Amino acid sequence: MKHIVLGQVGEKRAAEYLKKKGYTIIEQNYKNKIGEIDIIAKDQEYIVFVEVKTRTTKVYGLGLEAVTFAKQQKIKKVAQVYLLQHHLYESNVRFDVVSVDYDGIEHIINAFS
Repeated sequence: MKHIVLGQVGEKRAAEYLKKKGYTIIEQNYKNKIGEIDIIAKDQEYIVFVEVKTRTTKVYGLGLEAVTFAKQQKIKKVAQVYLLQHHLYESNVRFDVVSVDYDGIEHIINAFS
């Protein structure tokens, strides 16, 4: 249960960070039968699917390290469903990762494709 609360706090901090950078938050915690995307946002002409990873210590590595190839593939499939459901399949799309770690926030733009 503690990790769920930690994740929610990290996602809130990430959303606030993105808003300050000029992003428009479209949706948070979007879910479909395949999985979940933490944040869906608009950055200029891009629909941005954001994976948020939160860590309080280095014990399990940095948050960015937790976005494995398998996780990336799952996020892409969830994003495809979202784009189809919202008739946005012609949109410019990007996948970002925001790591909320013990020492701050790191934002990787276009972290994977």
